[in-house]
Amino acid sequence: MKQMRKIIKIDEELCDGCGLCVPDCAEGSLRIINGKAKLMGDKLCDGLGACLGSCPTGALTIEEREADHFDEEAVEEFLSAEKKGGCPSAAVHSFAPKQGQQASKPEDHSAMQKAMKEGVSFAGDDSESLLSHWPIQLRLTPPSAPFLKGADLLVAADCTAVAAGNFQQKYLAGKAVVMSCPKFDDQNLQVEKFTQIFSEAKLRSITILLMEVPCCSSMNRLIKTALERSGAEIPVEQVIISLQGKELSREKWRKEAVLPVVNMG
Repeated sequence: MKQMRKIIKIDEELCDGCGLCVPDCAEGSLRIINGKAKLMGDKLCDGLGACLGSCPTGALTIEEREADHFDEEAVEEFLSAEKKGGCPSAAVHSFAPKQGQQASKPEDHSAMQKAMKEGVSFAGDDSESLLSHWPIQLRLTPPSAPFLKGADLLVAADCTAVAAGNFQQKYLAGKAVVMSCPKFDDQNLQVEKFTQIFSEAKLRSITILLMEVPCCSSMNRLIKTALERSGAEIPVEQVIISLQGKELSREKWRKEAVLPVVNMG
């Protein structure tokens, strides 16, 4: 039965598919499908707008229109089904190590890095991925995810995976990874998520992979701010690659060279 009532409206042109609205919807009625937020059914939305504040682009608003009435029983059935199947975009997965990717011990990690410098490939063929977990987007990664515990973490600016032809073999192998864009993703949210990860995960090391473009350099300040807030002492190495994927520099951070912490507000 339809009625005039308030309900969520999604502007797909503004939606960037970040997924931040999904956990704020108590009814579970929002999902990321094909890179856009979608309402899974009018009867699953109570129209109260708890998700509005989490949208960084303003894509979510409340409108009044004719819609199915809000059905609490349908919500319970929907959430029960979701618990059995899970949300594919944000559900945590750990994959079995691929050939040559068993780098959970420090000595294994060192051996892998030595092999990488010598040009040894760890992929068995072109279709074999070295990704060991899901999700990989920073905004979707729970700080308590098991794949982060004691990991060597690769923080990769989004564009690096496309620019570097050997991204997986040279930079990803043996590491957990989170990806984000220091320019277009919300910087406050990035700092908050990094702070939580650094506080909880007891990381072994951090490698920051950046493009040579100026806007990428702000990732350094985001991570340094998060390290300062978390109080964690983690070895950090920064790698910069060119627009065509050539490694331009590799430098370990020194405490005396740390940039001033940015006030993110």
